[in-house]
Amino acid sequence: MDVRGLMAQAATLNARRTAVIHGDRRLTFEEAWRRGIQLANALLALELHPGDRVGVLEDNSIEAQDFFAGATIAGLVRVPLYARNSAEAHTHMLAHTGCRAVVVAEQYAHEIDAIRSDLPGVEHVVVRGRHDGLDYEEWLASYSDVDPQVPIDPDDWYIIRHTGGTTGKPKGVAYTHRSWLAAGRDWFYNFPPMVAGERCLHVGPISHGSGYLYTPTWLSGGCNVLLDHFEPSDTIGVMEREQVGYMFAVPAMLNALAREETACNRDWSALKVIQIGGAPIADETALLARDVFGMVLYQGFGQTEALPVCMMGPEEWFSDVEGSEPLRSTGRALPFAYLQIRDPENPSIECPIGQQGEIAIKCDGQMLEFWENPEATAERITTDGFVLTGDIGRLDENGYLYVLDRKDDMIISGGFNIWPAELENVIADHPGVVEVAVFAVPDEKWGETPMAVCAVADGVAVDDAAVADEIRTLCASRLGSYKKPTHVELWAEALPKSPVGKIQRKILREPHWVGFDRRVAGT
Repeated sequence: MDVRGLMAQAATLNARRTAVIHGDRRLTFEEAWRRGIQLANALLALELHPGDRVGVLEDNSIEAQDFFAGATIAGLVRVPLYARNSAEAHTHMLAHTGCRAVVVAEQYAHEIDAIRSDLPGVEHVVVRGRHDGLDYEEWLASYSDVDPQVPIDPDDWYIIRHTGGTTGKPKGVAYTHRSWLAAGRDWFYNFPPMVAGERCLHVGPISHGSGYLYTPTWLSGGCNVLLDHFEPSDTIGVMEREQVGYMFAVPAMLNALAREETACNRDWSALKVIQIGGAPIADETALLARDVFGMVLYQGFGQTEALPVCMMGPEEWFSDVEGSEPLRSTGRALPFAYLQIRDPENPSIECPIGQQGEIAIKCDGQMLEFWENPEATAERITTDGFVLTGDIGRLDENGYLYVLDRKDDMIISGGFNIWPAELENVIADHPGVVEVAVFAVPDEKWGETPMAVCAVADGVAVDDAAVADEIRTLCASRLGSYKKPTHVELWAEALPKSPVGKIQRKILREPHWVGFDRRVAGT
């Protein structure tokens, strides 16, 4: 089976039902699929061929649905860019995947214009709103609505999503049609069945975690409701007004929604599932959200490279189980996924129940490779096909998984992956910095946030606020605002090092985690 064939079938069987909502705009399945066909023909008219990679930079919108469907119909491989990323990240994602074209929302066109000269392989930039002298709707309507009937094999590439890397370069995680469908199927495995016409809200970009719920909703005859920004009171209003049944939220979003002043007085009778993922969640947030929204919270675990592997519903999440703490766990393994704890020093060895080690996953929705990166692929996929997550955890006697730490110190802030090395590389360029270490510290709003400790050059005062501000600004301009360190501490002395001269992040980090029983935090 392939995504295109199943989406086409759902469009036929649900032709008159509402498929997508964005603000006041509503499209039926018939309308949405026709627009997708027209965009597919528009892209193929650029002499793009099935299997070619096409980047896209956009917010959630009707036009985002056009591209979601159009790239699928044309057999093109989507490469989502992230609106909050830096120009350097955009350039890398487009270049290393060999994108021949980019589709960009007009509000972000300047970002692609600024890097176009660095992308000789990009032959076409389609700007919504000013392409070929036409506005987007006129341009789209000028193309045929006859399905091009592009042949697709289930093992053809479907999408390349990007994740962070310890070197600071995002890695492309490649999914086939088969693995993308498997990931969506397993996301919904423990959910109450979706009935045709029910609505799934996408608060975050469908290029991120929420996108895993998009395809299963379409295939079920459900309606995808799109928001192009997150503001708690607006989101609460849409959830009630549109009678949302399903949604995905990172813990920081859930915390804001549960604390919105009108949330307790709303009608949540249609709400079935709020899927939580992307970052650890604090007990207080989970319990508060349960009290506000009811028994609708689902906790899952996985990562872009392999997902999902764990899932549990509210009855289990908030239960008392002898020998376990479900509230502190990420759930138990799904029926069709392998979950093991491996020896961090020898990944071929499986650890016994109760012992800490590196979490390893094997499931139908896992990546086949890092795109054009065989070395990184070999580091992360074992000889027996397991994906090493980089997370340290343990399994208890009842099968609950507890995430305890990160093998390589990745920071998850508000659902976004931030790698210390990428900040350190930027901060080291500041003329007043001699050496630097970046690590996660707890944060009430974001769960955790980056902190930078910098040994400074002679003549730089350790209480110089201007230098600290310059460091934050440097990171924001080079990497994006969400990656800048919230805290910057300047030292006159050298940073602590191991016997072989490696800066010891964990020694610097530990004082900030006193009172916490694990070295990851949630909101």
